[in-house]
Amino acid sequence: MSGAADHHIGDAAGAGAGNRMQRTPLRVAIVDDEPLARLAVCTHLARRPGFEIVAEYADGDAAAHGLALLRPDLAFVDVQMPGRSGLAALAALPRDSRPMAILLTAHEGFALQAFELAALDYLLKPIDDERLDEALERALDAFPYRRTSAAAAAAAPWLRSFSVRAGARTVLVGAAEVERIEADGDYATLHVGTRRYLVRERLHALARRLDPLQFQRVHRSSIVRLDMVAELRALTNRDALLRLRDGTLLRASRTYMPALTQALARQGQPAAALLKTG
Repeated sequence: MSGAADHHIGDAAGAGAGNRMQRTPLRVAIVDDEPLARLAVCTHLARRPGFEIVAEYADGDAAAHGLALLRPDLAFVDVQMPGRSGLAALAALPRDSRPMAILLTAHEGFALQAFELAALDYLLKPIDDERLDEALERALDAFPYRRTSAAAAAAAPWLRSFSVRAGARTVLVGAAEVERIEADGDYATLHVGTRRYLVRERLHALARRLDPLQFQRVHRSSIVRLDMVAELRALTNRDALLRLRDGTLLRASRTYMPALTQALARQGQPAAALLKTG
């Protein structure tokens, strides 16, 4: 790595043939005005399969232009740089075309901005290798949830109703009536007002069959209907606490936060408007 900035990279060191679950490596851009900081990320990624560095940028203006053209899957972004900041460079991109972002900063206290931009994580400099590995794992886990577009959602045959047992009867429960769904081993529990219905299907299977414009998985054990979300509260570990309109409190895992914040924005509920701190 030469240390030169604001350039595109054809074959990144360490991209290799290995990848997670045999999928195409995530395309990565690095935005940082410090050459040594860029080099540290490059060196770490060279030891990890599943990632391909496609560009480096040393200032926010070049990053805003380059990210819009290249549309990488993941970007490491320095929060504070001379001129346009990394946060401003991300904010300048249309929401649907922003890459997953891992923020880099020498200072704490960027939870609000991280939530507004649906950042996966933010790492304090000097970057700890273990924390960087956690952030990369989060990116690999979150990436599949970003693939659904509004056009695909409109065309897909999403689940419209559930067939459930109610005593000796079998009844249909409309998907639009379900407020949240919780995992229960091989089953899932549907919450419809004060009523509970058990369906024999695992939560991860249901998550793939529900319209992502109406429902989002927020944790490995829960799915919520988007219009039920009344408040987000940032937690210190980059998870969030959700308050639903009926008063229910749920934990939202950082893995699912980018998809959740983007889905809320599509509904006209920006995460920043729902976010409470303290």
